[in-house]
Amino acid sequence: MDDKSENCKVPEDLFNGLKVTESPEAESACPQVSDPKGQPSQSKLPKDDSAHPQEDRGEEECFHDCSASFDEEQPGAHMVGDKATDDSSSELDEEYLIELEKNMPEEEKQKRRKESAKLKEEGNEQFKRGDYIEAESSYSQALQMCPSCFQTDRSVLFSNRAAARMKQRLPKQIEERNERLKEEMLGKLKDLGNLVLRPFGLSTENFQIKQDSSTGSYSINFVQNPNNNR
Repeated sequence: MDDKSENCKVPEDLFNGLKVTESPEAESACPQVSDPKGQPSQSKLPKDDSAHPQEDRGEEECFHDCSASFDEEQPGAHMVGDKATDDSSSELDEEYLIELEKNMPEEEKQKRRKESAKLKEEGNEQFKRGDYIEAESSYSQALQMCPSCFQTDRSVLFSNRAAARMKQRLPKQIEERNERLKEEMLGKLKDLGNLVLRPFGLSTENFQIKQDSSTGSYSINFVQNPNNNR
């Protein structure tokens, strides 16, 4: 993160905080200012130089404290619970999990693996019952618990969650597709009927289709002046 912020700085900002010291030749070359009494007095530049190192030291101390605070802040185990409860973070950050598990003991990894397997079994049962939303949630929680070192287990969980999501979208997509095809088919049939009936001075508006609620069958009635019946 520090490297990225350094690259975003303009070149002028890279020189801020640097201590610039005068060489002995430059100090000897500085002219002396004489006071009204005729006594030479030294230039005020050394006094200004003596004031700047204190300011620079203060800025360096503040910058050091700031960088130290970033080093001390490491991801902890309590952040896993926050991530699991956040619905917006459905996609996992593999780098975050790897960083979290650097100092994790092997016993803790095995414990988390067992909890992940338990959540996966719950998701499988929900999937069999057709509760695809609950199954997706169980698989996502299992992925949050499963350590990144168990790649085979995580691959199965990703596959199961993708299947649950597909099951959620598939019925809706089929229904929408059927409705579009139905409307398109009826429109084409109406256009064809109008094309055939036009030479006779008729249209599909002269034929009314009614469905019998008791039998479900359809009947076609001829109407001479459909505009008058509206």
